[in-house]
Amino acid sequence: MNDSPAGRPTAPVVLDLWCDLSCPDCLTALDDVRALRERYGDRLEIRLRHFPLEKNKHSYASAQAAEEADAQGRGREYYEALLARVAELRERGEPVLLETARDLGLDAEEIDTALIDGRHTLTVDADQAEGKALKVTGTPTYVIGGERLDGGVSQEGLRARIEEIADRLLG
Repeated sequence: MNDSPAGRPTAPVVLDLWCDLSCPDCLTALDDVRALRERYGDRLEIRLRHFPLEKNKHSYASAQAAEEADAQGRGREYYEALLARVAELRERGEPVLLETARDLGLDAEEIDTALIDGRHTLTVDADQAEGKALKVTGTPTYVIGGERLDGGVSQEGLRARIEEIADRLLG
């Protein structure tokens, strides 16, 4: 646990990113996420939250595959690599999920099995339900300090707004 100068425990500020891993706007948001990680380090905890959109055919499978990659210890690398291939995923579908896993040295067969047995369905469904309760309607959507910022409409100025909120919360 970290301590503040006054001896009070401090925790990182949490930024939830509601994302559909087959969404081109989420790929664009990845640059902002990387910049935020660089600026704040471990003072800002960025959590990927799944919000598969019905209009994107492979979004639900992508979320499940990302959860399995996370179970294998490489969740962030996987979702970043998958977003980098969003156009290919939209065109070719689920084989891209397994190819991405192999490229990262993950157990692609286990990811395939997870897609079949649905072991991560509850996690994906819980994220989506929480997002709906928070009135998330599109991706990317950020939630920080109780404020929802919708990047699916426009990402213009969002990183600056997130930084403003994070700076305020971090004191």
